[in-house]
Amino acid sequence: MDQQSLRKLIEDTILHVQNVPYVITGVSNRHIHLSRLDMDTLFGPGHELTPVKDLLQPGQYACKETVSAAGPKGRINNIRILGPVRGETQLELSMTDTFSLGVSCPINESGNLDKAGRIRIENPVMGTSIEKNCGIIALRHAHLTPETARKFNLRDKQFVSLEYGGKRGIRYGGVLLRVSDRFCDEIHLDTDEANAGAVKNGDMGVIVPLKGRHDV
Repeated sequence: MDQQSLRKLIEDTILHVQNVPYVITGVSNRHIHLSRLDMDTLFGPGHELTPVKDLLQPGQYACKETVSAAGPKGRINNIRILGPVRGETQLELSMTDTFSLGVSCPINESGNLDKAGRIRIENPVMGTSIEKNCGIIALRHAHLTPETARKFNLRDKQFVSLEYGGKRGIRYGGVLLRVSDRFCDEIHLDTDEANAGAVKNGDMGVIVPLKGRHDV
């Protein structure tokens, strides 16, 4: 049994026994999604990404290719590209990363580049670069299947809390739910958020609906 199937089996067992909405955790390190145009600029016309690892979300994968990001105060190397290509280039950073670069980036839902930080993206191997407003800190969010959402009376764009036990037990507020039949059940936390609660890949968190918080 592969890792994804084992995680799904564990998740299904917990949901059946406890009858509460749990999601598996994916700790999201800094990464970038590139547009076709920016891919061509950085890696050459027609370059195709080289998948090295499938991610839990269907159709998403980590690639062999990496880039660097540069800002007024510093530089971060070996930033993994995630595929497939997107309509717009988006660099997802932790708040600690933004301090290292010296760039102010908003906390936005993935895909929202409003007021995104201006960052220079470089391919050191080819000596190519782009500079654009593409840097965000991703709003913490959980992907859910419609089946799970219906079972627990949850909705797309609803805000919830997420709780973890352990020695550094923690509750994360303001978690946005994203419901689609293109998803599987998973919460995405960046490294700053995960480290605060000693949360690791594969840990299970329980969803707790918020009271008095408006949906978006």
